Amino acid sequence: MTATHTTPARIKVGVSACLLGQEVRFNGTHKHMPMLTQEFSRYFEFVPTCPELGAGMGVPRPPIRLVGDPHAPRAVRVDDAAVDFTQLLQDYAAERIPQLQDLAGYIFIKNSPSCGLFRVKVYLDNGNAGMTPGRGVFAAALTKAMPLLPVEEDGRLHDPVLRENFITRVFAMHEWQQLCTRGLTAAGLIDLHTRYKYTLMAHAPHNYAKLGQLLADAGKHDPNELGPRYFTGMMQMLQLKATRKTNTNVLMHLQGYLKKQLQSNEKSSLGKVIEHYRQGIVPLIVPVTMLKHYFHVFPDPYINRQAFWQPYPDELSLRNSL
Repeated sequence: MTATHTTPARIKVGVSACLLGQEVRFNGTHKHMPMLTQEFSRYFEFVPTCPELGAGMGVPRPPIRLVGDPHAPRAVRVDDAAVDFTQLLQDYAAERIPQLQDLAGYIFIKNSPSCGLFRVKVYLDNGNAGMTPGRGVFAAALTKAMPLLPVEEDGRLHDPVLRENFITRVFAMHEWQQLCTRGLTAAGLIDLHTRYKYTLMAHAPHNYAKLGQLLADAGKHDPNELGPRYFTGMMQMLQLKATRKTNTNVLMHLQGYLKKQLQSNEKSSLGKVIEHYRQGIVPLIVPVTMLKHYFHVFPDPYINRQAFWQPYPDELSLRNSL
């Protein structure tokens, strides 16, 4: 079976510097995340950034928080709201983001007024936390400038489903970057769509055909215009989390390709394993491994090229927890 990922170079992924153990937080500490340095560093070349330090705020420094409009909050000192660092952080973001265009993903530190991605507290003028959360100043600038970039927060990566979804998108982004480097062609776009068929079906089964319609007359369009439109739709689909129901649907589709090759007892055993996965008795890796074995014994050129078999390196063991 064809391996999907053979490139030895590590993929560039941005990260809040404190998550790598760098002592850049306001109080001179860090928020080292062992998962990054012990598990992911084999595949990712981490590009660290600390916006507050980069903006010249120093270490240690008085803590800051977000205040005002949750959709456009200001970053001010906790002990003196008159000291406003918003423009400094925005200026740093404008300088730093152009240097990050080759990233395939970004991991932010949660709750940070500069790097927080989700549900960052935004305070009212009376000092109380408002009901509507916001996003850190740097995180907001980066996600606006690079809307297709896979992004996630450190805490959410402990959730197996969210972790797997993020890693899938990072490797898809990396593949897209490689395709762009080689030069976009109609054939290249169709090949990408074809190989990602079952991966996309696992995330958004009702949208795969609609996305494919963009490529119906690919040869008649400029691939440099068509490609970004297609990839936008692809990444929007991959942002949706695969479920046991959608994965089971994919497994059953793949099983169908073996109906003439397998003996009745083999079909029964495979069907039971897929049903056990659907019921939550076994993780996804079990039926996938069984199917991969059968497609190794009974090769199918179309099926064996599917990215679904290896959307990321097997050694990450992400499907063991799904």
